[in-house]
Amino acid sequence: MSIFIGGAWPYANGSLHLGHIAALLPGDILARYFRLKGENVLYVSGSDCNGTPISIRANSEGISTKEVADRYHAEFVDSFKGLGFSYDLYTRTDNPNHHKVVQQIFLELLQNGYIYKKEIEQAYCEYDQQFLPDRFVEGNCPNCGNRSRGDQCDACSTILDPLDLTNRMCRLCGNEPSLRKTEHFYFSLSTFQKQVEAYVTHAKINTLWRDNAIQLSQRYLKEGLQDRSASRDLPNGVSIPVKGYEEKKVYVWIEAVSGYYSASKQWAYEHNLSDEEFWSDQTTSYYVHGKDNIPFHTLIWPAILMGIGNKSLPTHIISNEYLTLEKRKLSTSHNWAVWLPYVLDKYHPDSLRYFLTMNAPENRDTDFSWREFIYSHNSELLGAYGNFINRTLKFIEKSFEGNLPEYEVNKEIKYTTEKLYSEVGRLIEEGHFKLSLETIFGYVRSANKYFDEQKPWIQIKGDLAACGETLSTCVYIIGNASQLLSPFLPFSSEEIRKILRIKEFTWTPITISKSQLPKIEPLFDRIDTKSIQDEYDYLVDQSKLI
Repeated sequence: MSIFIGGAWPYANGSLHLGHIAALLPGDILARYFRLKGENVLYVSGSDCNGTPISIRANSEGISTKEVADRYHAEFVDSFKGLGFSYDLYTRTDNPNHHKVVQQIFLELLQNGYIYKKEIEQAYCEYDQQFLPDRFVEGNCPNCGNRSRGDQCDACSTILDPLDLTNRMCRLCGNEPSLRKTEHFYFSLSTFQKQVEAYVTHAKINTLWRDNAIQLSQRYLKEGLQDRSASRDLPNGVSIPVKGYEEKKVYVWIEAVSGYYSASKQWAYEHNLSDEEFWSDQTTSYYVHGKDNIPFHTLIWPAILMGIGNKSLPTHIISNEYLTLEKRKLSTSHNWAVWLPYVLDKYHPDSLRYFLTMNAPENRDTDFSWREFIYSHNSELLGAYGNFINRTLKFIEKSFEGNLPEYEVNKEIKYTTEKLYSEVGRLIEEGHFKLSLETIFGYVRSANKYFDEQKPWIQIKGDLAACGETLSTCVYIIGNASQLLSPFLPFSSEEIRKILRIKEFTWTPITISKSQLPKIEPLFDRIDTKSIQDEYDYLVDQSKLI
């Protein structure tokens, strides 16, 4: 089976924060899981280095857009590596390959009759003497009244045109923009109304998408799909490949989602392979992002694929709700965020992966608090999982001179373990990452209970065989738990794999061969709970600097 996984492309205009990671982490879990199963996986993403957000940052700092994009792309690469993301390719949208592929898609849509020219009125700043990209226009959303930018309302997810906004102002100078006529290309999205309706209905019937993706997509379909501008007067981006229009750029909502396709082509070129199997009607694909990106993945990208005759429509939509921070909405403008470079420098990456999976905003907004994060690490990762591993292996180190005992594994636990692979695998494939991790940790807690009930410290004094069976069973649990957890906690799982000399992880139950243990050190360190207040105070202090 061929599995394509596309993670949303973060804008290279500022550091990643935990809200970004909460939305993107499921992609890595999926990729690691399917690789363990032996499936053919392509997992791609990249930095969005085009468009308005980078221009805004560059203008505010008085530097070029390339300098901004280079800085944050490099930081993203380091951050994703530090968190263990296993992309097959992580690229960027200012890559020449991306420009070439996007232009090919644009021309195919044009040749197939799905892109046409239209004269429109566009916001123009008389002071700055330029047409304004959509995000350079701010105003009030006509649907909910909240302050919004000119492409989409973050509050209610309505896709907007700058002219829809009331109380419009230019982001550059604060003045009210005027309106001027200009010619642009439009994508005939309305043409695909019935096809997209059937596609969304199929996803709903087969429960392939999250509820928020179904509901929001149906809302847009009920209102009727509207043709959307396919070009914009942007300072940076992919040039329109039509003579006389080269100064205009392919609009970001066509250009960015096409990055999945261009990244696939780049991966194929770099590895001298074909990517055709990842773009057929037999491909299983997962698109992983936050709820603000839903319509681009469930309506616009499928329509583009239909327009170029590509049959590999997104099959699974993994669209998280929002992560809040200390009961407040994350805000980059107010510096109310936990930035990834900061947190990776201080805490174990598996602690972050564990907390953001166990508290993932899968169906509703969830909150990150330093108190819950630190208590979660100490009581669950360290207290339940790390403690079980440490007490088992330390006992063997002390009582068996570090030699793993080789006795029969408890049959009931062996049966439970074997069932766990299919149960957890099904949950992962269906996009229930929190429940799958909870299921594995239920297994870990039962292992601690088994250790306590068997009392190997008593067994060793009178029944060496019984003690050997207990410890062999516990080592069996450790090996299989680490394998089951490797998509979620890759760093600590890799440590256990080396300790137990497991050749490689797969998605089938394993038995542990007899071997000599290395010196056993704790898998996780306890975090001092005084850090809770320290981290909260630091967060508040940083937000006051803006």
